[in-house]
Order: sequence, then structure tokens, then C-alpha cells
Amino acid sequence: MDGLLGDAMPLIEPRILKGFRDYLPEVMVPRVRLLRRIAEVFERFGFEPLDTPSIEYAEILLGKLGPEAEKLFYRFQDNGGRDVALRYELTISLARVVAQYKDVPRPFKRYQMGPVWRAESPARGRFREFWQCDVDVVGSHSLLADAECLAIDHAVMQACGVRNYRIRFNNRKLFRGLQEKLGLQDSRAMDAVMRSVDKFDKIGEAGVKAELQGLLGHGGFTEAGLAIVLDFLALGARELRLDERVAALHAFVGGAEAGARGCAELAEVLAYARKQGVPDSVLHIDPTIVRGLDYYTGTVFETFLTDVPGFGSVMSGGRYDGLIGLFSGEDVPAVGISVGIDRLISGLEELKLLPPARSSAQALVALFNAEITPYALEVAGALRTGGINTEVWLEPGAKLQKQLKYASRKGIPLVLIAGPDEAAARRVTIKDMAKGSQEVVALEHAAAAARTALAGS
Repeated sequence: MDGLLGDAMPLIEPRILKGFRDYLPEVMVPRVRLLRRIAEVFERFGFEPLDTPSIEYAEILLGKLGPEAEKLFYRFQDNGGRDVALRYELTISLARVVAQYKDVPRPFKRYQMGPVWRAESPARGRFREFWQCDVDVVGSHSLLADAECLAIDHAVMQACGVRNYRIRFNNRKLFRGLQEKLGLQDSRAMDAVMRSVDKFDKIGEAGVKAELQGLLGHGGFTEAGLAIVLDFLALGARELRLDERVAALHAFVGGAEAGARGCAELAEVLAYARKQGVPDSVLHIDPTIVRGLDYYTGTVFETFLTDVPGFGSVMSGGRYDGLIGLFSGEDVPAVGISVGIDRLISGLEELKLLPPARSSAQALVALFNAEITPYALEVAGALRTGGINTEVWLEPGAKLQKQLKYASRKGIPLVLIAGPDEAAARRVTIKDMAKGSQEVVALEHAAAAARTALAGS
């Protein structure tokens, strides 16, 4: 035998790399619908779409995320000997775009949806290839933009049907105030403290304490300093109203200029978020929120599904006023928030909030024979014109039972039967697959009747 299936060609084992996934239709249909819903939220706030390459020059990505993140880069030489890497997240590519295209209007409000890659150990809701959905405001120092990120966060959760969630936010300037209180002259020592604190949700207070003990003696970090850091973190667990927590944080680190500024920014962002309809019940000012990436400079936030403990954040972000300047040499402020779509979908599945849908088709038009095909196509056209996603059976003459079984297996809610009798009378029979009921309607009313049936299913 000649060709690919010849005797000399061994069978290839079909497989994929660990931490990667195929997205079959039963996964993709609800996924695409969720992405559309999230994009609608972004556009409701005036954001516009942007896309960028999956691969960047390594020098574009290096030195902005911190050593912990850069250990997880997929970095390699391409066939031209260029040092390149798959993008770890979407923000640095945005920074490059703003620096490269000087005529982009500012403030630039963009959203982007696309895959990113991290060579980390797969875990529940965590993969090596996954999608992010980012919104960012570039070119504004106004804390209205920070608060808008919180409002978008709240709107996305509402659009996804999530009711129990917590938006935990903080300001990294508080840690600079804490640095002054600790008497640390070496910012690298404080960065190490912040990286340890950032693991609070993963390793708990005892784990963070153990990591901080490992830093004793480095850059002037002492036992007394360790106690101060733990007291600072404990403020997040105290039963305080939001305004009281800001006051408590100010009392702790507000003696330093950076700490006082951070507390003032927290209070301002909180006030603006409230005015945009974000309820206090979903907000929590939390000093343990750091965000591990080195480029954050002010407000930082992470969102957790409270009914799925230990799951990790599903939305996160913050202000990064210095990042774009690394490419442009200008002072270009920016703030943004990102939806970890794969993590969110996994959480929604656990909460039974992701409606199962195996097919994008809402109706299947059955075919009796070749002679009736023109009328069946007319029926399909009428439904599609009426806004009903419609599939046509492709094999004239197949038994109706086989066609019904196909619709059932794919989860198509309606089957439209257009046989010789229906064609002669310009009618169609609509069968509701879930209820087992059916009705006969005139062709001109088929789309409206299908919409009614779908609304009731």
C-alpha cells in the first residue's frame, strides 16, 4: 500500500504533553459562551480588543516578572537562532505595544483574550497552557481606573452567576511603609519578604513564618522584624469593617510616607468602587495580598470563590506604573485585571454553575430523502434567519430514529421534521427532545415557535 498508511509507516501513538489539554466540543461550547459573556462585560465598560503574538523576543519578557516567574518560561532558540519565549502573561506584550505604537490614544483601554504558557507543575485548576482575559487602562494615574477594575471584577462574577466570592485587595505601597518600619535599607531583602508573604494562601501563616525565619540575617532582617511582619499580616484576619481596616493599617504603617500614601489610595479606591455598585460584602482589604510579579507598584487585587476553599484566585491584577517606561523611557501609568478563564471554568464546574452544552446547534432539521432536501433546506434557512442556530442532517434517506439519536447524543434541544406531508402543506413538525412533545406549525411561524420552545426548555 502506498502513502501515509503504507507498510513502512508505524502507527503513531496519539497523546499530548502533561499539563496541556484538548478542548472537545462539550468543553468548548460552554467555554466560548463564557468568553463571549466576559467580553460583553469588558465592552460595557468601554474596552476595545487587542491581540499580540504568542512568541516574543526573550529580552522583551525577561527582567519584568521576577525570578520565580522566569523559572517557568518556555524559552528556546528558533530556527533562526533567535532567543525567544512563549508569553507568560499578556501584560508585558501590552507594554511593548504601547511603547511601539506611539499614536495609540491615551488613556488606552484594551482587553485581550488568549493563551499563555507556564512550565509549572499541573494541579487542580492549574495547567501549563491556559487562557487569560485581561483588561487594562494605560495612561492614567487616576485611581478611578483602579476602582473600575474592581467594578469589572464584580460584573464578571455576576455575569458568570457566581454569588459567593471575595475580592481581596491591597496596596503595595503599604509594604514600602512596612520596610521603613522594619528599618530595612536593602530593598532586595524587602522584596524577599514580600515574595514569602505572597505565598500566604498556599502555605498559610506557619509556612510564611518558616520562610521569613529563613531570611533572618539577610539585609538586616531580624527576629523583631519578623514579629512586626506577622502582626501586620494579622490585621487581615481581624473582624473590622472596611474603613476600620484602612484606619488600622494606617496606624500600623502610616508613619512612613509610602505607607500613608498607600492607605490613602486604598480609601479612595474603596470609595470609588462603592459608587460603581460594588457591595462591601464582596470586598476585603487584605494585607496578605502582594501579587508575586515584580512590576506591581500600587493597588493589587485577587478574587476567590468562597464556596471552593483552597482553589486559588480566579481574577487578579493591579497597578504597574513603571513597566511601560522600561520600553519607552516615558512615565506611562497603567492598571489592569485578568480573568484566569481555565481556573474560573474549573471553579464554575465544581459549583455546578456552568450549564452543560455539547452542541452549538439549537435545532436539527431531519432529512427524509433526497427529494425533500430542498424544502428541508428552506426550513433551515427560515430558522437561521430567525436567529436559531440550526444544523441540517447530511445523509438523505437515513432513518428518523438515527437522526433523533444523533440530536440526543449531541444535546440538540429541537428536531424539526419536514417530511413529504409537511412540505406539501408548507408546515414543519417541531419535536422538543427534552419533553418528548411536538407541535406542527406553518413554516413562516417556525422560528418564533422554536424560540418559544427553547425558552421553555
